[in-house]
Amino acid sequence: MASTGVVKAGYWLCDSAFPVSYIKSSLFTHLFAAFADVNPNTYQVTFPTLHKHQFESFTQTVQIKNPGVKTLLSIGGGASGVASTLASMASKQENRKIFIDSSITLARENNFHGLCLSWLYPSTAVEMTNLESLLKEWRAAVEIAARMTTKARLLLTAEVFYSPDICSARARYPCKAISSYLDWIHVLAYNFYTPNSSPKETAPPAPLKNKRDVSLCVEASIDTWITAGVHAKTLVLGLPFFGWAWILSEPSQHGLFAPAHGLAPVVQHKSVDGSVPFAGVKKLIIVDQKATTVYDETYCTNYCYADRTWIGYDDLESIISKVTYARKEKELRGYSAWHVGADDNWSLSQKAFDTWDKS
Repeated sequence: MASTGVVKAGYWLCDSAFPVSYIKSSLFTHLFAAFADVNPNTYQVTFPTLHKHQFESFTQTVQIKNPGVKTLLSIGGGASGVASTLASMASKQENRKIFIDSSITLARENNFHGLCLSWLYPSTAVEMTNLESLLKEWRAAVEIAARMTTKARLLLTAEVFYSPDICSARARYPCKAISSYLDWIHVLAYNFYTPNSSPKETAPPAPLKNKRDVSLCVEASIDTWITAGVHAKTLVLGLPFFGWAWILSEPSQHGLFAPAHGLAPVVQHKSVDGSVPFAGVKKLIIVDQKATTVYDETYCTNYCYADRTWIGYDDLESIISKVTYARKEKELRGYSAWHVGADDNWSLSQKAFDTWDKS
């Protein structure tokens, strides 16, 4: 069952070039270092070579400003080939043991308080069954390790899709195992719309509500997980500190679901896939005097536009509505931000932190 305690979490992404020492750790109860690698041949968990020192000193560094913050090592991520490596690892007991043992050793040796599985995403029923075995064996292993070392048990968490069903319900997460073996899960309740999935019209990437399609929003996401049997206190709501950029077909039509021509290459913010960090969105708004910002109360989402560029994102208003919803309406375990390096002078992190305490 889930352990007690509120989660106000943030992820640090090693490839973001954001120094660990810059993290304002006083705004978080838990910080995640992302991502540790999994060797595709041996299934050993290791630190990325280029960022090895940052991972090794992560806990020590963030605890300078907040001695009470808990750190977790996130393993996997969305890079090419990672999902297939994790699927292969989970398919055999001997592979799972190598993965589990090496993850525990790496976390213990580098003073992490827990581990997070970032398998994006198991896509078949067989992979979900293997995930269940992995979670059961991982939980047993961290409990044995705790008894042997007389140290606190490592926390176990995972990042999950916004719905317990993936690929049109062909694959459902093992919800009973999640409830039994994990302390909590991070529900990635965003990317409901992107320029790739909705190329012909703008759309809210992570709306709290959605009157056009009630299944594609935060409310539906959380409800489906609870209906599937995962307790609210095992759910942590993912907050996206980034937006998605579309090219408007006509600058005069610039609302939600306006005609568009796919993703906008926001070159000035070094975007590759059309996503833009929140700090980049704010820079666009400030630098381009023609930029207009809108908060849509119906969808509880922000967007801005300038000439033919249209960006849907979360700003202070969206963060307030989502954190209030998570804390007051659904009584979730907490929230987690992806990722701290994308924030703009800690404005979203501060607002989420304050809103949780006030709601």
